[in-house]
Amino acid sequence: MLETLEIFSSLGGFLLLSFSRFSCRSWFPRRRRRRRRREEMAGRGGGGAAPAPKQDELQPHPVKDQLPNVSYCITSPPPWPEAILLGFQHFLVMLGTTVIIPTALVPQMGGGNDEKARVVQTLLFVAGINTLFQTFFGTRLPAVIGGSYTFVAPTVSIVLAGRYSDIVDPHEKFLRIMRGTQGALIVASTLQIIVGFSGLWRNVARQVIASLLRFLTPLAAVPLVVLAGFGLYELGFPGVAKCIEIGFPQIILLVIFSQYIPHAIHSEKPVSDRFAVIFSVTIVWLYAYLLTVGGAYRHSPLKTQLHCRTDRSGLVGGAPWIRVPYPFQWGAPTFDAGEAFAMMAASFVSLVESTGTFIAITRYASATPLPPSVLSRGIGWQGIGILLDGLFGTANGSSVSVENAGLLALTRVGSRRVVQISALFMIFFSILGKFGAIFASIPAPIFAALYCLFFAYVGAAGLSFLQFCNLNSFRTKFILGFSVFMGLSIPQYFNEYTSVAGYGPVHTKARWFNDIINVTFSSKPFVAGLVAFFLDNTLNRHDDASKRDRGYHWWKRFQNFKGDTRSEEFYSLPFDLNRFFPSV
Repeated sequence: MLETLEIFSSLGGFLLLSFSRFSCRSWFPRRRRRRRRREEMAGRGGGGAAPAPKQDELQPHPVKDQLPNVSYCITSPPPWPEAILLGFQHFLVMLGTTVIIPTALVPQMGGGNDEKARVVQTLLFVAGINTLFQTFFGTRLPAVIGGSYTFVAPTVSIVLAGRYSDIVDPHEKFLRIMRGTQGALIVASTLQIIVGFSGLWRNVARQVIASLLRFLTPLAAVPLVVLAGFGLYELGFPGVAKCIEIGFPQIILLVIFSQYIPHAIHSEKPVSDRFAVIFSVTIVWLYAYLLTVGGAYRHSPLKTQLHCRTDRSGLVGGAPWIRVPYPFQWGAPTFDAGEAFAMMAASFVSLVESTGTFIAITRYASATPLPPSVLSRGIGWQGIGILLDGLFGTANGSSVSVENAGLLALTRVGSRRVVQISALFMIFFSILGKFGAIFASIPAPIFAALYCLFFAYVGAAGLSFLQFCNLNSFRTKFILGFSVFMGLSIPQYFNEYTSVAGYGPVHTKARWFNDIINVTFSSKPFVAGLVAFFLDNTLNRHDDASKRDRGYHWWKRFQNFKGDTRSEEFYSLPFDLNRFFPSV
């Protein structure tokens, strides 16, 4: 036995010594190279020209600065009947965030079903106005502007503020907290308004290649956009699992309608994939209603009933038939410096996250990268949107809807007109409260199932920008991998610490300072984008090879509005307003 082991050991050593003589280019490629040289010599006949490359040789996919196979881009609207249905579909998708955020905040503020219904109405109304402003005068991208989870943390901080703890009456407490939130949002809006309309965001960007920040290359943009979508994974399947018998069928039907049926039917006009949300939500919503009226949840725990039943939202009973939201409907705003600073931190994080979502929308709308002046204009109008949130009292700030950006990819319709029609649906159903409340009573796990697909599409849009980068570069691999990992790991630490301790890792006597740091570093896109931005601009940035590896040259011509003729087609202002507000 020992002799046998010695023989194998000697044989292994001999093989290891033999293979160690070869270079990093292994023996097998060397055999191929020798065979290729012999074939070339035979083909030359002793001195002729090298043979032309074969047509069937594998070639990398060509780089596209506009996404192909999009049915309708920004300026090409579908027929009116189809556009109306697609607009209604965008309205359905944005309802999830519009309902989930007030449902979580209003009870903590002391409000009941009546207050919750009015806040949902107000948020929906303001979202419609902001979407119209953004599509007409902002970036002009098909971007839905709605509620943002980024503003939830500073709002909760306001709810827990000591100056409201001694109020006994719940309704009075709700009004006082709402007014404090309004004041903080009004102050926070000035950040984006000044940064956007003063040209600061443009000046930070105008000397670079890309469409956004001054030194934002495709490589630095990838982690930002990727985690703008993938970073919202907590809102996906965990929400589905709260009522798995409703959420999981929604995922299955959505995938079947959007991916499998179109390939099985081979229809000339796309129907099942383009209206997959309407078809699947209608079926599952009816199924959930039948479970509710059939008594399936009669003896279930209260939490299960809240997630699964179609009659537990409290919105239909609390919503008035007709009501038009108006500014200062909750009373005059109150202002506190600490609350305002915390909300400004959320506003800055929202600005960065919206930048990533804007990039994804340009891709799925088959548009060219945003010129810096257009992005600056859009940020300014988003600031006005946050100002309207403060004036009307939505208890939440505004940002670009990530789920609606994903819907653009599902339908392959990036038309501006479709999103403008969806904004009209928002305003219409916010005024007719009862009708809007019916749609808003869709169980939350159905929306969570939609998020599983739409957030994935936005993250995939970020990955698509890797086509501009050199993935064979170790510099690229380091920046990409490290920034994405830290973008997931650092916010995870902040969130875990907060869930265990009840407060963030930064816990000083200055509550406003705590909120600024904890809110900022709890955002996955912000952390990933910050790390990638820093590394990409400090690691051999001036090296010619690094410039090519990071995709510098691909976005260079879009740094000026007139650097590419397509920019005027996609982003110029309507009504000949470019004469008075020229883009640079």
